[in-house]
Amino acid sequence: MTTPSPSPVDQLLENARLWDQLEPYEDDSLWFIRCMRPPVEVENQYLEAMLAWEQAPVLPVAQWFDPPLELPPPQEVSPKELPQLLDEVVHKLFQRRIVLHFTDHLSDRELYEIIYRGILPAREKRLDLPGVYYHWDCADVASHPQVWLRYYATEQQRRRWSREHHLPLPPRETPPYRRRWPRVEL
Repeated sequence: MTTPSPSPVDQLLENARLWDQLEPYEDDSLWFIRCMRPPVEVENQYLEAMLAWEQAPVLPVAQWFDPPLELPPPQEVSPKELPQLLDEVVHKLFQRRIVLHFTDHLSDRELYEIIYRGILPAREKRLDLPGVYYHWDCADVASHPQVWLRYYATEQQRRRWSREHHLPLPPRETPPYRRRWPRVEL
């Protein structure tokens, strides 16, 4: 049996309730929705997501799991154990809606170290909304675009980057470690 859609009056009442709860957080992101004037149902979905964001706890990613995700230090993991452990960890992260991007240039050990030293201790807002994913850039594209340009950027993206930055491009290479893990596009 399906749940009936809320009536227009119920949607308007919910809209007023959401705006009241968001008042302490009002900023440009809420101004945007006022200007857009979407249908009330769409506006309510947006406001619910905004409220969830504002109220979300900031926790180390390892504590997003129950019990907290603890991994052995990289130096204690044998080369033989590493591929299976890494695969398990990546799937656990995906279950918590954490998607790793730009991993195919990294060896298993390098990627495990990023997860161990960078992702698990990182303090992030934990949003538990359907369809909302946290995308982790394992190439640090913003700080080090050369890796992205070398392995991941399309030819069009490479040309645009070169024009905008007036810098030569690194040679294009195929990433050495092709992985088939769960993905959600940006």
